Amino acid sequence: MNDFLSIIRQPIETELQQFVELFNQSLSHADGTLEQVLNYIRQRAGKRMRPMLILLTAKALGSVTNVTHLSGVALELLHTASLVHDDIVDEASERRGQPSVNAVYDNRIAVLVGDYILSTALLSVCQTTRLDIVRYLSALGQTLSNGEILQLTSNGSEQISEQAYYDVIRQKTAALFEACCTMGAMSVGASDDDVKAAAQFGQTLGTIFQIRDDIFDYFPSPQIGKPSGNDMLEGKLTLPAIHCVLEANDPDITALAMRVKQHNASQHDIRQLVNFTLDNGGIEYAEQQMHRLHADAMKYINERVGQSDINQALTAYLNYCIQRNI
Repeated sequence: MNDFLSIIRQPIETELQQFVELFNQSLSHADGTLEQVLNYIRQRAGKRMRPMLILLTAKALGSVTNVTHLSGVALELLHTASLVHDDIVDEASERRGQPSVNAVYDNRIAVLVGDYILSTALLSVCQTTRLDIVRYLSALGQTLSNGEILQLTSNGSEQISEQAYYDVIRQKTAALFEACCTMGAMSVGASDDDVKAAAQFGQTLGTIFQIRDDIFDYFPSPQIGKPSGNDMLEGKLTLPAIHCVLEANDPDITALAMRVKQHNASQHDIRQLVNFTLDNGGIEYAEQQMHRLHADAMKYINERVGQSDINQALTAYLNYCIQRNI
């Protein structure tokens, strides 16, 4: 995995460092409780997968500019705010194996800090002076919120379908990856055709990323801080289980899945559905879908990314999304 990350970073090393400095400046405050919370969030920064994608897309279609950096900071701030708020909605005490903001402080502070970060994102994107990018980020905020609401309502519904699953992904994880590529392309003045193609590539990446994330939940791993069946505890059915339930067409299995969706499942029920999924090819099916999407994404890279170092970096990015173990 580290080999993938080093290849991804290689052509954007300088630009990524500039991004990190600008992001940390944006996510700072003079003193007090707000600075404590912001500092806690800064220290939990991940691998910078989204900022790297923005920078790589910009370099694939032009040169990284100040508009690129400001767009990247705004998008990462919006994403950070959404995570803070999502953990409150989900009543989550952990994120990636570390205590969530609402667990360390409380819901009131977490809500207000999330609002502060969201406002900072809007300030950052306004500094681009690009109305098209401001409009795009604003619409993205609506999409992410709608995606969260769609997931909450989908969890308790009587519908079990792959389409519903993909609809949620498209407005959550995939929307963020699509935004990285779209805003990266827009920031360098790419043509409408290039922006559209980059957006589709980003959506494909995001879908792969989420399917891989969902597969983790079927295997216990302290490394990612998610016990097996955690999604089901929250009433979520993901692709592996959805496929197996639909293929089985068994009233007892369907009833079991509905108990999960309606938060009426016992620990035994959840273990039973996890094991049923593992025993009936659910993981293999999800991996097949990832590889199908992988082929679509490689077509974009091979046909539209001419620079060898950027081509290699985006290929490594794609392979990381599909092969990662955290």
